[in-house]
Amino acid sequence: MKTRNIFLFPLLAVVVCFLFNGCGVKYGFTGGSIPQNMKTVHVAYFENIAPMVYQTLGQNFTEGLKERIRNQSRLSQVNGEADAMFEGVITGYDIAPAAVEANTDRAALNRLTITVKVKYTNRLDETGESNFEESFSQFREFSGLIQSQEENLTREIINLLTEDIYNRAFANW
Repeated sequence: MKTRNIFLFPLLAVVVCFLFNGCGVKYGFTGGSIPQNMKTVHVAYFENIAPMVYQTLGQNFTEGLKERIRNQSRLSQVNGEADAMFEGVITGYDIAPAAVEANTDRAALNRLTITVKVKYTNRLDETGESNFEESFSQFREFSGLIQSQEENLTREIINLLTEDIYNRAFANW
């Protein structure tokens, strides 16, 4: 019985490998559905026009989107005209109560929300079907004072926003 299992497991492993590799479709978690002929991308500076301003948000968001594209695609980043172009503005940076303490008017939990309006242009798509202009919004909840947590909260939200934008542009999610 033991000798039979020695031959059965390697044979089963080989069959499973052929099944998964045999269909001819390759899937990956990076690159999404970036067209093969797309080589360059330009990310313009995202100006912060939100009524409430966090000084470094525009720079941090712009660099976060560039980093996301650099880490998850094969595209070369260029200044000026490119095959794919991202531009936009930060339209919202809001702090609002998310939960109120019992028997008081104070917030037990607050919510920081960042909203970004993005215009994506795929200059290789003659139909324009892959182009979009839309707003993306993400939030994080926190307790206590914002000042001690603001940098970490904005970094987390930027990470979520850039993931949403990247997926919308390249992964068709």
